[in-house]
Amino acid sequence: MARRAFITGITGQDGAWLAKLLLSKNYEVFGLARRSGSGFFTAERLDWLGVTRDVTMLEGDLLDLSSLLRAMQNARPDEIYNLAAQSYVMTSWRQPLLTGSVTAMGAANMLEATRIACPSARFYQASSSEMFGQAATATQSETTPFQPRSPYAAAKLYAHWMTVNYRESFGLHASCGILFNHESPLRGEEFVTRRISRAVAAIRCGFQQKLSLGCMEARRDWGHARDYVEAMWLMLQQPEPVDLVIATGTSMSVRDICRVAFAHAGLDMDRHVTHDPALLRPAEVDALLGDASKARDLLGWKPRSGAADTMREMVDADIARLQLPLRQAAE
Repeated sequence: MARRAFITGITGQDGAWLAKLLLSKNYEVFGLARRSGSGFFTAERLDWLGVTRDVTMLEGDLLDLSSLLRAMQNARPDEIYNLAAQSYVMTSWRQPLLTGSVTAMGAANMLEATRIACPSARFYQASSSEMFGQAATATQSETTPFQPRSPYAAAKLYAHWMTVNYRESFGLHASCGILFNHESPLRGEEFVTRRISRAVAAIRCGFQQKLSLGCMEARRDWGHARDYVEAMWLMLQQPEPVDLVIATGTSMSVRDICRVAFAHAGLDMDRHVTHDPALLRPAEVDALLGDASKARDLLGWKPRSGAADTMREMVDADIARLQLPLRQAAE
């Protein structure tokens, strides 16, 4: 029989890529969707990947344990991937309590629902490199101390340690993937990489002239979400649960990323980019660089796409998005 997977955050970037991967492996895929006033759920990313009709959506909310129990009883999953969160770091300062409720307590609710409804299922928790904060070491591995530097990072750290505690206390096959930055054309428009790719596309197509950015010198280890969801899946195929750093092992600054994107569109970055202090974080993390050697050795995983190729792909996708209505109007 086909294995069954249950994904929270399935309408987000990682959830959509993971759904596509699991469907290609003949899983039955179930996703959790929170009903909103404007409709049941937004399937834009699933539509982009062409998998919307192949996913079974179940209504529920991370803050409502009873709805999670009902969803899990319906899905009867072999694997559970908790990807849902308030995941935009800047918003976590403006909405710290919401971030704590959804990102931290939502994960605890998922763990409790798993323990009650399907304790034999394998559980994946989406941890974050932001938990390292201003790390004392140049590279960060599974043994690097955590120093969260935002409400988002603190909430993720709570979810991370709750996963470890449920594993040790109740014997759940529960693993944490400490993922460094991973991007794609499905990235949310509020994230800096997508803000850059959308602006480059709009400037290239003549719809705007300027792009405002905050900190240009922050360095991150950027990968492609398509590669990183494969690591999630591989982690749950291991006989024993494991916490792993997933990263490329290389870093680029926001300025470097921006220059790649503008150059790909044949544009001069210096003519279009301006600095806006209002976009600076209250507490910046200057640099993050992952050491994924353990994942490479244990899973045989390595990234296929680097930061530059990913940004070029994102620029091309955003140009195509802007040009599509023009082509349709001309037909």
